[in-house]
Amino acid sequence: MKDIADLLRHHPFAEGLDEETLALIAGCAKNVILQPGEYFLREAAPADSFYLVRHGAVALETFVPGRGPFTFLTVKSGEILGAEWLIPPYRSSFDARAVELTRAISFDGKCLRGKCEADPRVGYEMMKRFIPPLVKRLQSARMQALGMYDAANA
Repeated sequence: MKDIADLLRHHPFAEGLDEETLALIAGCAKNVILQPGEYFLREAAPADSFYLVRHGAVALETFVPGRGPFTFLTVKSGEILGAEWLIPPYRSSFDARAVELTRAISFDGKCLRGKCEADPRVGYEMMKRFIPPLVKRLQSARMQALGMYDAANA
């Protein structure tokens, strides 16, 4: 049976991390499995965790009045789920619902923030891993919004 460091070592998020840093952050992590329909995150709830999806798919949703839940992105194997644990007031800005059996590594955000504060080198490693996917998602959202704008003006 693999321990959490072994699971982490095989996720793209940990690629290039030295063993010392990997062992340090693994101390804030645990393995989780969610069934379809279960939630990783709830909109406006405390964002105490983030996840590295190992297997499965997670719909990121927001509630649209008069319409109900709207899926704006699906996070899949190898991707990061949740960044609000980094930014005060540490509240989730969306729902994150498993759409199939999903295995992930869950990180205690408070634990990891403490380790980043204590060792800026670890904090910098985390930022290098969080910023690129966040920028990619922002660019994707921009393209989606442009498509909606074009459709509305056609």
